[in-house]
Amino acid sequence: MTTPIPLVQLAVEIDADQCDALEALLEAAGAISVSYVDPGGEPVLEPSLGTTPLWSTVRLLALFQGWPDAERLYLDACALLGVERLATWELAPLEQRQWERAWLDHYHPMHFGGRLWVVPTTHEAPEPGAVNLRLDPGLAFGTGTHPTTALCLRWLAEAELAGAELIDFGCGSGILAIAGLLLGARRAWGIDNDPQALIASRENAIRNGVAERLVLWAPEQREKVTADVVVANILAGVLIELAPAIVDLLRPGGRLALSGILDRQQADVEAAYGDWIAWEPSRHEEGWVLLTGRRLG
Repeated sequence: MTTPIPLVQLAVEIDADQCDALEALLEAAGAISVSYVDPGGEPVLEPSLGTTPLWSTVRLLALFQGWPDAERLYLDACALLGVERLATWELAPLEQRQWERAWLDHYHPMHFGGRLWVVPTTHEAPEPGAVNLRLDPGLAFGTGTHPTTALCLRWLAEAELAGAELIDFGCGSGILAIAGLLLGARRAWGIDNDPQALIASRENAIRNGVAERLVLWAPEQREKVTADVVVANILAGVLIELAPAIVDLLRPGGRLALSGILDRQQADVEAAYGDWIAWEPSRHEEGWVLLTGRRLG
């Protein structure tokens, strides 16, 4: 009998202006969610769209599936923030139901573009006739509340996807691939190196009635396919490292959307793809960037 992998929560108090940098570090170390709590205890489970925490001091909570390398992570955080030690650093197991309940208490229908809604199963769809993507929080990242995902969803809602084929590279919860299918794509592929993400994507595809049109692969299982649209919402360093592989998934003339990029990382990501992609004007939200463009002939 296998022992289940524990959920582990890290709690650390930092200055509000350090949030973006530490969040990026924790996500690179494998955090599957990051949330913020003010000194009075009011939670912001990934800041609501169009808002950022305004408190001078923030209690940051990061969730890991399994124990991270605590010593290395602590030293990396100290170096990143320029301190010899952190005032608080608490790492402890967390019951999955506690985390999911916290999410559900603060997770509501969200509108993206003119026709797309992401609606938790605990709520009625505000516009029953719209494109309603049913999704609940789970272990795989991607619910639409984070600016990186929101930027991608709004772009998909505006895109012409009728009959298109789409690849979601680093699919997480499957939200972008499923949104593409609901918005008219003919077929989609989701690729992720996390088995939990593939399970979550399959469950979400079934819930939304698109499972027959979504193929899910781990990277080593991927077959040689290309698509009209490729979306990748992952960290900038990974986007740069995997640029040739990601471009190889896109047909000439096809559209590329890259997210998970901080403002200061934009130029480096654009340069990594510059030989292949004709960039369109970038979109920005809360310090994050969405890069879109077409593959050159």
